[in-house]
This record gives sequence, structure tokens and C-alpha cells, in this order.
Amino acid sequence: MWLLIFLAWLVIWAAGTYWYLFGKPSPFSLESVRPPGPREFDQKKRDRVIKQGFSVDKVPQNLDVIVVGSGIGGLTVGATLAKAGQKVLVLEQHDQAGGCCHTYIEKGFEFDVGLHYIGQVHENSLLRIAFDQITEGQLEFQELDKHFDTIQIGLGEEKHEYTIFTGKTEMEAHLKKQFPDDTAAIEAFFKIMKVSAKKTHYLATLKLIPQWVSLFLLKTGIAQFMSPIFDLSGTSATALVNTLTNNKDLHVIFSYLFYGVPPKDSSIVINALLIHHYKRGAYYPKGGASEIAFHIIRTIQKHGGNCLVRAPVTQVLVNQKGEAYGVKVRKGKEEHELHAPVIVSNCGIFTTFQKLLPPEVQVKPDIQERLNMMKHGRGSFLVFSGFEGTHEELGLVSTNFWLFKNNDMDRSMEEFFALGKEDAPENIPMMFITMPSAKDPEAKIRHPRKSCMTILTMVKYEWFEEWTDTTVRKRGDEYHQYKMRFANKLFEWACTIFPKIKDKLVFQDVATPLTNMHYLGSQRGAMYSAEHNLDRFHAEAVARNRCNTPVKNLYISGQDVFSCGIAGALHGGLLCAATVLDHIIYIDLLLLKKKLKRRKAKELASKKLQ
Repeated sequence: MWLLIFLAWLVIWAAGTYWYLFGKPSPFSLESVRPPGPREFDQKKRDRVIKQGFSVDKVPQNLDVIVVGSGIGGLTVGATLAKAGQKVLVLEQHDQAGGCCHTYIEKGFEFDVGLHYIGQVHENSLLRIAFDQITEGQLEFQELDKHFDTIQIGLGEEKHEYTIFTGKTEMEAHLKKQFPDDTAAIEAFFKIMKVSAKKTHYLATLKLIPQWVSLFLLKTGIAQFMSPIFDLSGTSATALVNTLTNNKDLHVIFSYLFYGVPPKDSSIVINALLIHHYKRGAYYPKGGASEIAFHIIRTIQKHGGNCLVRAPVTQVLVNQKGEAYGVKVRKGKEEHELHAPVIVSNCGIFTTFQKLLPPEVQVKPDIQERLNMMKHGRGSFLVFSGFEGTHEELGLVSTNFWLFKNNDMDRSMEEFFALGKEDAPENIPMMFITMPSAKDPEAKIRHPRKSCMTILTMVKYEWFEEWTDTTVRKRGDEYHQYKMRFANKLFEWACTIFPKIKDKLVFQDVATPLTNMHYLGSQRGAMYSAEHNLDRFHAEAVARNRCNTPVKNLYISGQDVFSCGIAGALHGGLLCAATVLDHIIYIDLLLLKKKLKRRKAKELASKKLQ
């Protein structure tokens, strides 16, 4: 009798698991991907897609999903759910969709705001397949030079320069040439990279299976027995690399892709993944970063949805049962209620829980518990510079430059963020330089004889906090003078590498954390959203920080779900879509990957026969 009951239970469990994994229709298909169409250069036609202003009559009827925020995470979940048959509305408070993927044009110069390069979009990669699905094959990428990053450590005669190359074997081999006495350390780090890249999906799975199962696997040690990734994710980058080598320059190389957190407080897995991300090539969207939003929105529209800008959401509506059922949108002095059974926030966990939820919901213990798992990220400071002349004339290249004043990132970042407001501008320890006009082959067509550069560093929001309540572009002379102290120091540093740009500068704009708050809606100007500290990446924290929220029908997407960057935010969108659909769509993507591999093998076989 008990055996029959057990067998019956086993059959039901197996059937339920099969249904969860394979029983629901996939939102993805090979048939939805078509050859890329001609590039749309008419800015007015582009603006009808990425700058369509909010009005009630443009809202589709009988909405299934409302997505708040049109960053890559919001657009990804929107397009995926739209392809699954749901009617989706994406709302954006800025006057242009795309979040950190948007570009802005000023005086003939086009600047990328947050996308500077991207990896893992080579043919038939999982990320490329995802991009192809949500843009239906319309997004094209330009592969950049194999020498994609240059790292300079130190100043003047004490400066050391290192170069990073793409390539499955070339990246490691080239690094060994530059550090011949540390080949064993490099081999060990690349093994960590391999484990991190191959087993990260285990960490993602913690967010998709029932939370109690995830915690059971972790607390019993079963998960750790299955893979070292669960321990590695909670391991300090500094602590680990200290066991590999005493070479401080190599320590910088292992953590150079900075995101505002010192290596000692960073996860070795995240740092390893960031470098591995470019192993198979560094790329840039043909036509510029705004192509991403342009094509994803058209996918959403094709399936009956829409994306509307100048649509600031002031509140997520929650009923007496504690269920989200809609949002309030401000237009002028009026507020409009829009209803849908599913609400997705791509605004970050702090904005969602501290600003959009009703006050009586914000104070609930389970909401506060989720908030306490996160810390505010560092603010971003950007300098946008435009020059007359081609990038060839100015000596600008597609390679990015990462500059560090010394080789102790932990100490320099700690000391910098401990400085007072007045001392900070003269003591910037690091910066990043990118030249989008040298990356996009079509930039010359759109903006002939115009070249541009973006400089990025991390700053404290508190240094700019006194001007929080002022109006954008009307913050006063003191604010302007203060931000230009940072900008001038950064630009002078850049001129030491690119001396020809100094006399060709015709335009410059500066974005502080306050600028990012206004245009991107990022809390405290943190473009990478919540801080990516070590606590966040302990396996149990990963399992608890998921797309579901304590408010039924309200979900979180984007960088706060898993990790920062364009790829991280896109995966946040896919994880959110999987949660809403109650279906692991990654299996669908992997099945597509297998089909594409078989198709490629047949094509190669037929070529050999010819």
C-alpha cells in the first residue's frame, strides 16, 4: 500500500516537473528571426519608436503586463512576455526609451550613456540568441579590435601599461607574455573564470526553483558538494588573488573592470565573469546603442503592446489583499490609473520599495527585510566630449582605456571615498575612457567629421547632495564650478594619452549623480543600481534576492536581480519573464542553441560536398 502511494507521488512529481520544464509553449522560435533590414537613419522615424510620448489613448486595451522603466531589463522582460502572447505596456519617465542603452545627440555629437562595449554575442552564443529573439534578428554587432582594453597603472615615469586581447586561448597567452613570472597565477585565475562562466547558471537556478528548495540545498551542503561556484560567489576577490600572487599590478588586472566596489568587498565570481565576458570578442551595436531599444520596442509593438515615454510612474497600486493591480502615471498636473494583473518594476529595488509602493506597504517587515539585503551603489560621474575631426585624425581608437594612479585598488578607493567634498576632485584614483565614434562604423555616416569620447569614474552621492532639490541645468554657479573641477581633472588626464584632442574640443557636457537621478531615475545616481558587494553574492543571498516580491503580482527586473551591466540586466529581464510565466525559458533558449548548432553543422557539411 505504502509503495503504491510512494510510486503515485513519484509519478505526479515527475509529471509536474516535466510540465514545469517542458510543458508550456516557448516564447521563442527560429522562425521569428529574420535577416536584418536596412538601418533607419531618419531620426523622426526613430523618434516615433523610442520617443513616443505618453497619452491615455496610446495605452493598449486589456493589458496583461505593465513594465515600469525601459532599461534593457525592462525591455527584455517586456519583449519576452509579448512573444509569449501577453499585451505589454512599458512606461519610461525620461523623454527617450532605453535607460542606460539610450544615446543622446547634442550639437551633432552622439554619446552612449551606459553601453560602451559588450561581449558574448558571437554566433550562436546564448546572449546573442536572446538578443536575436527579443529584436527578431534586427540588431547587428560590430566586432571590435582584438586588443579591446588597455590598462595603465601609475603616473609619469612609473606608469606601467598592459593590454588585454580577446580570444579563447589568446587572452590567457597574451597575459602570460606580460607577466612571465606569474604564469601559474594566471592559469589559476583562468580556471576560476572557467568555473564561474560554466556554473553561473547554478546560481541563477537558485532564483527559479522554490526558495525553500534552494535554501535546503545550501544549508545541507548539497549545493556546495555539486559545484564550487556556491562558495566562490561569496569569496572576496582580494582574498583569493592574494593566494595566487604578490604582484600588485596583476591584482589590478584581475579586478580592473570596476563598478564602484573595492576588490576586497567584491565577489571573485563577478570579477572573473566580467573578464570572461570578452574572451570570445568585444562588440558594439551597429548604428549605436539606441538600436537596442529601437528594435526591442518594435517587437513589443508587433505583439500588440507599446512603450511610452514622459510617463513618470508615481505609485504602484496595491489593494487591501496586498496585491499589485496597476500604477499611477503623472501627465502634467493630472494622474492616470492604469491597470494590469502583472506589474514589473525595472527601476531598482530602492525606487520600487521606497518610492513607488504605498507608505503603509513600504513599512511591512518582509519589504524591509528585502531592502536590508541591499546597499546603495556608488554614483557615476561622466564627461562627454565632442571634437571636430575624424577619429583617425585625432588618434582615437576603438580600444578602451582603464587608468589607475596606483596598483592598490582597495586602498585608493577606500581613501578616495573617505575624502571630504572639497578634496575629492583633485584626488580621483581611476577612470575609464571610451570612444563610441571609433567603434561604430556607421558613425561617420550619421555624424561626419564628428568624434566623441566618454570618460567615467565613480563618486560619492554625498559630495553633490546639497544640490539635490535644484532643477536640472539650473543648479547654479557653485554646482557648475564644483562638477567642472572633476571634469577638468579627468579631461587633463585623458589628454596625456590623446594629446591631439585638447585643441579640437568643441563641446563638453558633464553628468553627476544628480544628472543620472534626473534622466535615468537611478537612486543616488548609481548607474549600476544597488551595490555589488560581497554580501549580495553569498549563495543564500542570491537565493533570497529573486524577481518575486512580498507584494503579490509585483516583480523586479534588471540589474538588481543578478548583476550589473547590459548582459547582467538582460539576464535579469529573462529571469523575471521566467518567474512571471512560471516557466524556465532558459531551457527554450538552450534548445534553440542546439537547433542552430545542427543547422550550422549541416551548412558546413553541404559546403564540403560542393
